[in-house]
Amino acid sequence: MKRFLWRASYIVAIFLLTFLVLAPRAKAELKVGTLFCYTGPLKEFGPNIRNGTVLAAKQLKEAGLTIKLIHEDTETSPIAATDAAKKLVNIDHVAAIIGPMTSPGVVAVAESVTCRKGIPIISPSATSPLLTVLPADKGKDFVFRTCPSDALQGIVSGIFASTRYKTASIMYINNPYGQGLAENFTKSFEKRGGKVLARVPHDEKVAESYTAELRKALKNKPDVLCAFSWVGNARIFIKEAIEFFKYKSFLFCDGTKSQDLIKAIGAKNLEAQYGTAPASAKGDAYLVFVTDYKEEFGKLPPLPFITNAYDALAVVGLAAYSAKVKGLALTPKNIRDNFREVACPPGEVVKPGEFKKAFELLKKGKKINYEGAAGSIDFDSYGDVITPIEIWKYSNGKIVPVRVEYDIPKE
Repeated sequence: MKRFLWRASYIVAIFLLTFLVLAPRAKAELKVGTLFCYTGPLKEFGPNIRNGTVLAAKQLKEAGLTIKLIHEDTETSPIAATDAAKKLVNIDHVAAIIGPMTSPGVVAVAESVTCRKGIPIISPSATSPLLTVLPADKGKDFVFRTCPSDALQGIVSGIFASTRYKTASIMYINNPYGQGLAENFTKSFEKRGGKVLARVPHDEKVAESYTAELRKALKNKPDVLCAFSWVGNARIFIKEAIEFFKYKSFLFCDGTKSQDLIKAIGAKNLEAQYGTAPASAKGDAYLVFVTDYKEEFGKLPPLPFITNAYDALAVVGLAAYSAKVKGLALTPKNIRDNFREVACPPGEVVKPGEFKKAFELLKKGKKINYEGAAGSIDFDSYGDVITPIEIWKYSNGKIVPVRVEYDIPKE
């Protein structure tokens, strides 16, 4: 009896082993985290930026690389972003992170979590010039972004303002984003003959009122008030400026390029008011992305950084595949080491959605150069890229593009 049971067990074991060997193997998943804002002052932007990564993941899977996205809410807070990053790194064991969206979030996450752990992050929307020389990443090369530094947006905003106004005051959010934008605008505007009368900071946390700050900013009757803030804060102080101070001349930025702001302030109060924001190069790559995005989600909102988020995950996916065909393990460092291999010249150009083509080229040992939906993703030694800056305006209750500036002077 024992001999029979032993033989039966042996046969079952052989059967199971054969099944495991011959059965189709499931494709390995690459875990990538995202850190976007779904609550807090920037909650309007998070879901749309997330859609950019979802579309890229779908297309990469269709081409042969499965990416499992793990989404976390940063609450537009550096503290919440840090906690979420710890969860992604220590519990989910992600190979890379797309985000955080904000510059303070990137600084906090890089310093407390990712640079220490050797996890690459690519922010689609953190624009502070501080990130270029972030101390936590000095010499480590784990912080990247697919949006331009506000050293560029500030220049364009200052040039544009100098053609329309002689004086300006600035209300800015008191963090690396607002500080960098305010400083670079001031340099650009005053270099061209303008005068900044006041620079007034406010906290990140949304306050019930900003009348004290507005009183300082509007004291000397500037020709324009620059709203270099986040929409959650701006919707209050713009409304107060109009209602309490009878002031109606504003200049906006990417953080205040908002459909929610139109609803809160009223289309008539914002009519013909201008702003700037990082833009997408309006070439073939962008048009391909727009077509694919509309097929997946119905329409492309006139909000910033959706293309940049798509490009960020595209780079991660292409870099992972590049490492894979080289026989390398898909570790965070190996993936990071291939970012510039797949997104910088030289190499055959591949566009959004052309991931199957890219994978075939990589398997043949050929170089590729991913040209993104937002523009060229040519990471420099600091992980920065240069993309165009858009001038836009509020018109008839909509956000309308005016023009895109490509040739931005160095200041």
